[in-house]
Amino acid sequence: MQQIRPGVSAVIFDDAGRILLQERTDNGLWGLPGGAVEFGESVLDALHREVREETGLSVEVERLVGVYSHPDHHQIITYADGNVFHFVSTCFACRPIGGALTLGEETSGLAWFAPPAWPPSLMPVHRVRIDDALARVATPFVR
Repeated sequence: MQQIRPGVSAVIFDDAGRILLQERTDNGLWGLPGGAVEFGESVLDALHREVREETGLSVEVERLVGVYSHPDHHQIITYADGNVFHFVSTCFACRPIGGALTLGEETSGLAWFAPPAWPPSLMPVHRVRIDDALARVATPFVR
């Protein structure tokens, strides 16, 4: 089955400018917290839910980083069950405002990374979003 799915991701900055990355249980790679928008849910509600589920943190959105849909940016994913999803993902720069780092069902590790010292297994789709967030431009990227 092929579907278009809305998604969200968060580039979470701490006060030192480090970025929180999540080691995923499904593929063992590091990436940004985020996931699919559920039916009846707003993009911002999905962002807050996904971040809380995957990191234990509450965040404040500081700005829209961009909207990502182009297949060249790894937005089409084929899963082991044969389903193919084309994600249209909205990425936000955020800062933590509460909670404590906690592993969730989809998270096997959490760590703060100082740019540009990324783990070697960083998901390419998220590298683009991180680079865009670090550019700190006023106009969101559309890729």
